[in-house]
Amino acid sequence: MTIGSRRPRLALPSSGRLEPQTLEFLGQAGLPIHKPNPRQYQASIPALPELDVLFQRAGDIVISVRQGSVDFGITGLDTVEEKRGENGEVLILHDHLDFGHCALTLAVPEEWHDVHDVPSLRQRAARQARPLRVATKFPLLTGRFLSQHQVPHTLIAAEGTLETAPYIGYADLISDLVSSGQTLRDNRLRPLPDGVILTSEAVLIANRHALLAQPQVLEIGRRLLEYIEAHLRARENLLVIANVRGESPEAIAARMFAQQAIGGLQGPTISPVIVRQPGQLWFSVTIVVRRDQLTQAIAELRSIGGSGIIVTPVTYIFEEEPPRYKAMLQALGLMKTAQEAGRTPAYAEERRR
Repeated sequence: MTIGSRRPRLALPSSGRLEPQTLEFLGQAGLPIHKPNPRQYQASIPALPELDVLFQRAGDIVISVRQGSVDFGITGLDTVEEKRGENGEVLILHDHLDFGHCALTLAVPEEWHDVHDVPSLRQRAARQARPLRVATKFPLLTGRFLSQHQVPHTLIAAEGTLETAPYIGYADLISDLVSSGQTLRDNRLRPLPDGVILTSEAVLIANRHALLAQPQVLEIGRRLLEYIEAHLRARENLLVIANVRGESPEAIAARMFAQQAIGGLQGPTISPVIVRQPGQLWFSVTIVVRRDQLTQAIAELRSIGGSGIIVTPVTYIFEEEPPRYKAMLQALGLMKTAQEAGRTPAYAEERRR
């Protein structure tokens, strides 16, 4: 397929726990998916009408992005690291979407009382005088980890449920994704505390060549990062409005800056309140505070005379330019120095020429 002969594409998980989580996340970020027929594998995003959405298996998403048949994808970091290949075409644009958390972990049968960490696993392999048989869906990552820790092993590629492999007898232990660990416990398996091969969550990936060769793909990458970054930042903060008595905006701001939680991102917005009784000076103060500092912020506002405090969620907090967009340009070689980081996408187009 020649460059520019199709519309840009985004691949999303078609099944498993990542599918509903991805749809919920994009909806909350202002990028809801429009899928008229639930059996269809094509959809759209009204906020990005020039972008086509496809649904694929998690592993196929990485392969499609690597091969260039899809420009963007959302899937687990575990799958990306297992299947991204060596050609450098898979670029991680956002590594912390904050959902789909899990860990690729070694787990052994509960009755292996002599195995409590990776060194004792290596000793068990030596005692039985044969490599340990490890069932996994992640042979690349698992094999690399075991080799680094000098554990003799034979990898057994497996699909479907891995937890029964030791019980059935075709593997000694497993390497699998673990979230709560309940499934392991139900099948009498025990994760090794130092056997975590990779901690994973959902990530946004893109095809490097498409970003470099197609301006519309680069622009969609910027807009995706704009929405995602603004949403993730907003989730950590709350908008707080309060009425404060004071002599002037400057005097109120000085009292606020003396506190820890109510200085705001760049500072408070303070405007006069029109009161019924003349001679009283009241001001409306608006600040953005971190969610985990809300209780402290309310106490500090009260301490400087604040009342009528209103707290509301924030939908977006947009930066001057998303930091991860700048990082994308740098990874593509479209930005020479940190001093040039404030240039516009037009600068990237100029560099590409």
